Amino acid sequence: MHKKWSLHIGKLFGIKVLIHWTFLILIGWIFLMHFRMGHGFSEGFSGMLFILAIFACVVLHEFGHSLTAKRFGVQTKDITVYPIGGIASLESMPSKPAQELQVAIAGPAVNLLIAGILWIHLKTTGQTFNLESMQNIGLTGAAFAANLMYANIILAAFNLIPAFPMDGGRVLRSLLAMKIEPVKATSFAAKTGQVLAIAFVFFGFFFNFWLVFIGLFIFLGAGAESKAEKIKHALEGVRVRHVMRRNYAIMNPDTTLKTAADHFVNSNEKSFLVMEKNIVVGILNDKDIVEGLHKGKGNQKIRDYTQKDFYWLKKEEALSDRFFLFQQNRQSLFPVRENGKLDGVVGIDDIHKWIQSKAFMFNH
Repeated sequence: MHKKWSLHIGKLFGIKVLIHWTFLILIGWIFLMHFRMGHGFSEGFSGMLFILAIFACVVLHEFGHSLTAKRFGVQTKDITVYPIGGIASLESMPSKPAQELQVAIAGPAVNLLIAGILWIHLKTTGQTFNLESMQNIGLTGAAFAANLMYANIILAAFNLIPAFPMDGGRVLRSLLAMKIEPVKATSFAAKTGQVLAIAFVFFGFFFNFWLVFIGLFIFLGAGAESKAEKIKHALEGVRVRHVMRRNYAIMNPDTTLKTAADHFVNSNEKSFLVMEKNIVVGILNDKDIVEGLHKGKGNQKIRDYTQKDFYWLKKEEALSDRFFLFQQNRQSLFPVRENGKLDGVVGIDDIHKWIQSKAFMFNH
């Protein structure tokens, strides 16, 4: 995937770990917050370490999802850390409800495991802590391990809220899908999440305004998940070859951004295959072109703006199996190969047009 705004910090179990640049703003903000509170350099530094420790636990949470999914043949391209949390880029979700349940619950289970290890550490070292200190979870202090333990408990509890896009929403959906159709299970779980979201917003106005933002986040996420499940259901039985097209634009990596922009204006394409010596070396999106032009880089070659990390599709695979990948919408054009060779492309717009055409035929 195109991760030009993220820093690659390492690779574990074949999965890249990335930090989005906005996360650095959070770290700086924590440090400055301590100075505004009258703290010194050591307190500010300790606060930064505490936040980094929490996000290390968030990364382990995402590895819980990723490694469990790997057991069922689902690969993860990377894990990206944002100020609001972590996101594991799974290629898909297991189709069986029992497998999805295990993947969904694995993340919070990791946080509870970390909390358990820290609890054992605190007990064996004789450090005192109590539940009242949960109300004063600080960024500094001698009770670093205790605070981190409480933070992991909160992370697990928050993620297990039975509402999309939280892990708890997927847990609820997978449990329901064991008894009823997946679309109905998703719809019920989404409505449950939206009811909870409205409650969050209501109580947020009286107790804590952060609940309002959390409620809005859950409400929108639940609606999007329900819509996505309906689209996925519409793609059941559809193969890549049904949507694939063989007429597509090709660009050379030495093409300038200005020339690429001219092609973009004079065609209906929003994304282009970038090929060199008959080999696909990347994907160029309209957004990449516009971004380069805004920077005054019209004479720069497109190879510097090309997505070099991209997914391929196989001609005979089911679109529904790849829907989780499409849903992430981080790659708008997918090359399709047959017997190791490029055979066509599938764009996100192609999938939407196919669904719309089927809906039109059904209604008429």
